[in-house]
Order: sequence, then structure tokens, then C-alpha cells
Amino acid sequence: MNFKKLLEKRNELVEKINNLFVAAEKENRALAAEEKTTYDDAMAEIKNIDETVRMYEAAKGIKGDVTNTNAQSDYEQERRALAEYVRSGKLTEIRAGVNMTLGDNGAIIPTSIANKIIETVENICPIFDLSSKYNVKGSLTFPVYDETTDQVQCAYATEFKALDSHTGKFTSVSLGGYLVGALTKISRSLVTNGEFDVVSYIIGKISLAIARFLEKECLTGTGTSACQGVLVGATQKMTAAAATAITADELIDLQLKVPEQYQANACWIVNTKTLGVLRKLKNNDGDYLLTDDLVKGFGFELLGKHVYISDKMPEIAASAKAVVYGDMSGLFSNLRPGIELQMLNEKYADEHAVGVVAWYEVDTKVVEQQKVAVLVMKNA
Repeated sequence: MNFKKLLEKRNELVEKINNLFVAAEKENRALAAEEKTTYDDAMAEIKNIDETVRMYEAAKGIKGDVTNTNAQSDYEQERRALAEYVRSGKLTEIRAGVNMTLGDNGAIIPTSIANKIIETVENICPIFDLSSKYNVKGSLTFPVYDETTDQVQCAYATEFKALDSHTGKFTSVSLGGYLVGALTKISRSLVTNGEFDVVSYIIGKISLAIARFLEKECLTGTGTSACQGVLVGATQKMTAAAATAITADELIDLQLKVPEQYQANACWIVNTKTLGVLRKLKNNDGDYLLTDDLVKGFGFELLGKHVYISDKMPEIAASAKAVVYGDMSGLFSNLRPGIELQMLNEKYADEHAVGVVAWYEVDTKVVEQQKVAVLVMKNA
């Protein structure tokens, strides 16, 4: 299921409803008959999307352990409390032990809703979801064994003659946390509308903003006072023979840069326009290399591996890093616990809106270099 497309569609419908009320407020009138029809149709479609997502998540929950009813109860209580807080600015009394409090800066911190945001981000951002994810406070340090300059060797020996000493070296990679914020605004007309699911709207909007940010950083993050993406952090690279064309042989060579033991979960990541180029590649029999991915049920498969499309990837151009291949678990990510939601009830009062800010800390780095490889186009 493409959660990203569903959320984008849902948000478009909400914006359509919001614009109806904005227009009516400016003209100091009630909604016209045509506008009411538009409102009813949009609300029905939003409810259908919400129900589809709910059914999908319920189906996933059938597998595994018995449902944690306390966790569900906590989520529902926090959900109702958050909706009430958005609408009234007051925090209602809820069961003890449920982490739903006002911090010193006026921020509301709903634990289970924060977890829901993270789950939604993982559903709509496959690049982040495929990484080795951590959810830990503080910094994480990983030892890395490097054999690029020297390595342990095995050789024939002669009695009474010393063996030459060779070994790799240990380095370390640390994951910290960079503060990131995402802001969305909600029309007060929607906030006060009892039929409108304001919490789902907040989760959807914030999740989509975080997912878009993380997708970009996981791929192109500079690593300088910021997350490090695969395109910057990967050391296994090969250069294409041309600046604006990719051959099938180059894709095969790129695939072979990743050792066999990491091929099982490997995938391709390309830009939409690059996908268009790859779709036209054929083998010697005239068959297209790119085929429908029947296993995942959507998308494409190239040389036996699924293809992910991201508009955050560079297009084919001179010196561009146009194709990523490998097991994305080589990218480590730490989304620290404690996503914090802050309601801005007064700042946008003159716009008849409520602001919602999500604060979180995140870092990413390529730790297991052998798992990923990048194709760089020739410098013109």
C-alpha cells in the first residue's frame, strides 16, 4: 500500500475543504449549495482513506502476539486529549501513567501519538524504513573495521622465518541528533468542526513533512552539521562511461560491487527520469531489463531487485550520482525518542488558524560501507 500517495491525497482533500471555509469567511456568508456538495464528497473520501488505513493496520496486527489493549487504550486517550487540546487549548484529565503532559515551553508530549507518527513515516518513506533504525537518547558509536589500506593475510610459511604482519584498523562512526522542526497550520473552522478528525490530519501532515525531509537526508544529506546520506557517505563508487547515458553492463558492474552476502535485501534507488531511461534498456534478445515486480505487487524489478523511485535522487547529468544500489541497512539512522508537538494557538490568530509544530532529533550515517554502491556519471 502506498501510504505516501494516500496521505498526499488526504491532505489535498483537507486543503480543498479548508479553502471552502476561507472563501466563505472572507465574503461573510454561509457555504453555497455547490460548496456543501464539495464538502460532503471530500469528507466522504477522507473517511474512506482513514478507514482503508485503519483496516490495513488492523490486518497487520493479526499476525504476531496478542494485541496490547493497554497500549490501544493509551493511544485512544491521548488522541482524545490532543483533539481537545487543539480545539480548546486545555489539557483534559486522563488516566495516570499515560504520558500526555505540558512541558515548560507549553509543548504537549503524547508518547503513543509520537510513535504513531514514526510508524506512519516508516510506511511512507521506504528509504528510512530500510535503514538500520535506532530510537535511542544520546549518541551512538559503532566500531568499523577498515581494510582499505591493509588487511589480515594468509600465506605459505617457511620454518624459522617470521610471518609478515598485516592487519586492518578499527575506526568508529557516531550517530548524534540534529534538531529538526516541521510546522503545519489548521483552519480554526476545521478545528471546531466536530466531524473533522483533527488528530489524523495532524499525524498525516507532520508524518508527510518528516518523511519528505528524511528521504532527502537519507540520500543527499551532507554530513556537515547535518545527517549524512548514502550519496555522500558511500565509498563504493563507479563512474559511468558517459555523462548522460547508462548501459546495462554498468548496472551489472554496480550490482557486483556489493558482496554476495548482502544481495538478498538489496534494491535500486533512482530518480523518476532515470527510471524512464532504465525502462528502455534491453538485453541481446530485445527484452526489456526492467520488469513488473510481482513479489511486492507494485513498482518495477531490475536485474532481480526491486526499484525504489525518489524525486530526491539527482537526474542523469554530468558528475551526478544517478543510481544507488545495495542493502540500505548499511545506512544507520537514529530518530531519538520524544517527538514533541507544540500548539501555536495565538501566533496565527489573525489568519484564523492554529499552528502545530513537531520537534524531533535525528541523525543518519553510512556505517556498513560494503552494503551500498553508487553510480556516478562521467564528468563532461
